[in-house]
Amino acid sequence: MKKSWLKLIASLFAFALIAAACGGSDSGSDSDTASSTDKEEVIESGTEAEGDVDTEVEEVVEKGNYGGDFIVGLEAEATGLRPWEDACSSPCLTMVVAIHDLLVQIRTDGTIGPWLATSWEANDTFTEWTFQLEEGVTFHNGSAFTAQTLVDMFELQKVGASAAGIVTAAGLKEVVAVDDYTVMYVLGQAHSAFPSFLVQTPLGAVFDPDAANADFDGYSMNPIGTGPFMMDKRDLDNETIVVRNPNYWMSDADGNQLPYLDSVTFRPIPDEGTRLDSLLSGTTNAMQTLRQGTIRDARSSKADGADIILLEFQGNNVGGGMYNLNNPPLDDVRVRKGLTHMNNQEAVIEALGGTGISLPGSQWFSPDSPWYSEKVAAAWPQFDLAAGKALIEEYVNDPERSDGRAVGENIEVELSCPPDPTLIAAMQVVEQLWSSSGLIDVNMTNYDQQTHIGYALGAAPDWQGSHGAHCWRWSSDNDPSTELNRQMAPHTLDVAAAYGLDGIFTPTNFFNWFDIEVFGWLVAAIGTANFEERYALYEMVMMRIARDIPMWYSGHTATMLAIESDIEGINGWVLPDGTFGGQGWAVPQLNQAFWSN
Repeated sequence: MKKSWLKLIASLFAFALIAAACGGSDSGSDSDTASSTDKEEVIESGTEAEGDVDTEVEEVVEKGNYGGDFIVGLEAEATGLRPWEDACSSPCLTMVVAIHDLLVQIRTDGTIGPWLATSWEANDTFTEWTFQLEEGVTFHNGSAFTAQTLVDMFELQKVGASAAGIVTAAGLKEVVAVDDYTVMYVLGQAHSAFPSFLVQTPLGAVFDPDAANADFDGYSMNPIGTGPFMMDKRDLDNETIVVRNPNYWMSDADGNQLPYLDSVTFRPIPDEGTRLDSLLSGTTNAMQTLRQGTIRDARSSKADGADIILLEFQGNNVGGGMYNLNNPPLDDVRVRKGLTHMNNQEAVIEALGGTGISLPGSQWFSPDSPWYSEKVAAAWPQFDLAAGKALIEEYVNDPERSDGRAVGENIEVELSCPPDPTLIAAMQVVEQLWSSSGLIDVNMTNYDQQTHIGYALGAAPDWQGSHGAHCWRWSSDNDPSTELNRQMAPHTLDVAAAYGLDGIFTPTNFFNWFDIEVFGWLVAAIGTANFEERYALYEMVMMRIARDIPMWYSGHTATMLAIESDIEGINGWVLPDGTFGGQGWAVPQLNQAFWSN
């Protein structure tokens, strides 16, 4: 095998501020470090998650067959395919990575391995990362991929609505072409986990910058990458068809050029039941889901004789809901903690169809993750209806309550989620518990997935900061810095300026909450490569989240790719160095997929 949202005003973290912010980061407050001995029983790390959901990666030993089309049912349409510009969830990612290669990939063990970047190294201070690139790679239009490509891409990435926040979180200052196939990423501060940011499509997906600049909006309909498939047809809300790239750079272990498939068709099928039925009826060859109820139904269909393979994965991503601190009474920690105490996790997971599938969440890390903390699990406000009611009652009777209502008057909370039937059922559980207190008037709202995301981002003028209690997902199996540094930065320019962080701003701080001490811990965590030091810092961050902005977690997100039994190479694809990558997150890697007959 060959080797291989809103536009941001981004600037670098000031070294003086970083030093000040990290000054007290070796320990938290008393509440952050309290003993867990008086808490309820906590799931021990590495015990209950192993083997419950994750499908074991299997080696594909058969020689791949050329030809054929592969039809994938997606949970939604992708509103855009511009990696640097368009917000992207699983359906979008599935299409983007079929067209655009990443610089690096995540292996099954969580480490970062080569793709278009063949090797890399950092200087002693982790402020300069030098990457060697695959040679002889061309874009779909015949243009050459070189180090200069990445330099030109960066001009769009640093102002892109999707990429700029990641540029800021990574502290990326400059991209320099050392020679044709050597590139240096220059950072404004130490970042020991920087390659992890190149797994994320906004920064790591390679696109043709000339094509993007020539037709900024039109690129979404005709993206130009170096990937295994090229755009053939883009019919929004119906189907997108990509065809085999005859000049793809990657070969299999026997030297046969990839990909094997002639084409891939992506069909958005928002209804979960219809998407599963399309696979069972042969209308599609595969379907993705992030819904526990659909996984349950697929398991049942397989048990009844359906000739399908279920590739299941449950990692760090955790579902539940968040609170917008810009929206009283959610600006008061008593209300946030009280509402979280009134969340019956087991009942919500059952409503989602996840009993026996999804592990209950207490933090951004799954119990089998190396970042998981038992102390955080004990500190998170677990289900206690009486305790929750007492906290809400204390707020309701406070003459200085923040919502401007009279003493004794009920609080009002919007509870919003997309209109999927299982999500609605789960939100009804939450709504009934909150309403049963007699202290909370709940206003339930539903928006389609893209509108739901836009609502949280303030994508329309009348939405800015207006969402209330909002169902959401957090985290991934990538390095913690890729999520936390991006979501815990200042949420407005005024907040940034108040702490001397002029220009540091992210719209993906959905909570509208900022803590300068937490910010310092996050900066310190990327200043070292020592795991124990990084673990301690991220544990303190999670402890502070449990104390000040406790999300109401349901379960860790179980995802699934259900595929026909005679398609191979999806659960067993390899990186250019021969190591295995995983299928997690219901985003299939298709460059090595083939029909076995």
